Amino acid sequence: MDKPLQNRVAVVTGASRGIGRAAALALAEAGAHVIALARTQGALESLDDEIRAKGGSATLVPVNLKDLEALDRLGAAIHQRWGKLDILLGNAGQLGELAPLAHIDQPVWDEVMAVNVTANYRLIRSLDPLLRASDAGRAIFITSGAAHKHKAYWGVYAVSKAALEALVRTYAAETVTTPVKVMLLNPGPLRTSMRRAAMPGEDPLTLKTPEDLAPHIVKLALPAWGQTGKIYDFTQDGKVIEPQPPA
Repeated sequence: MDKPLQNRVAVVTGASRGIGRAAALALAEAGAHVIALARTQGALESLDDEIRAKGGSATLVPVNLKDLEALDRLGAAIHQRWGKLDILLGNAGQLGELAPLAHIDQPVWDEVMAVNVTANYRLIRSLDPLLRASDAGRAIFITSGAAHKHKAYWGVYAVSKAALEALVRTYAAETVTTPVKVMLLNPGPLRTSMRRAAMPGEDPLTLKTPEDLAPHIVKLALPAWGQTGKIYDFTQDGKVIEPQPPA
C-alpha cells in the first residue's frame, strides 16, 4: 500500500526538529493525520508547509509539555474531533546538564523529569482511552542507552530515561489484553541538536540521521506491528530486545 497509515491519527511530541520532525513527515507521508506538538510556532508552521507540500495533513499544537492541563485538553479535543487516537509518539526530551549529580541544580533536575517523565505520564493518562478506542493503537516512546549504562555525569538524563522505561513497560502490561501495543525505541546516536550538545567534539557526519530512523517509527506505528512492552533497538538494525530483570 502507498499509504499504510491512511485515515489514522498520530500525535507527535517534539515535532519541530530532529527525530520528531522527521517522524512527523514520515507518518504524514504514510497517510496519517499528524497532530504536531512543539513549543515553537514558527517551526511548526514550517513543518506544516512541508507536510502539505507532500500531500499530507497536520494539526499544529504549540504547547509546552510542562503545561499538564494543556495535555488534558489535548485528549478532550482529539476525542471531540476524531473519537480515537491511533498513534502516540512520545519523542520530546531534555538532556539537562552533564555534570556530577551533586552539582546539578534543582531547576535542571525538575525540568528534565517534567519533560522526559511526567509529561509522558500525563499524555498516557489523557490519551489512553483514545488509543483503546482505536482498532490498533500504537504508543512509541524514545528511550536511550543511557538508561542502562549509568555513565558518570549523565545522571539526570539517565535517571529520567530509566523512569520512562518503567513507566512505558508498566503501561504495556496494563494494555496487554487490548489492541494497544506499547514500545520503547532506542535510536542510538543520531545527528541531532541534543547529540551535538552532549558531544560537541564529535563529527556529525559519522552519525545516522533522524531521517534514517523515521521509517522504523512508521513500522512501529503500523496496525500490523504485534509486539509490546519491548525495546526496538535501532543501533542493532531494529532488533527487538526483551528487557531482562536482574538474575
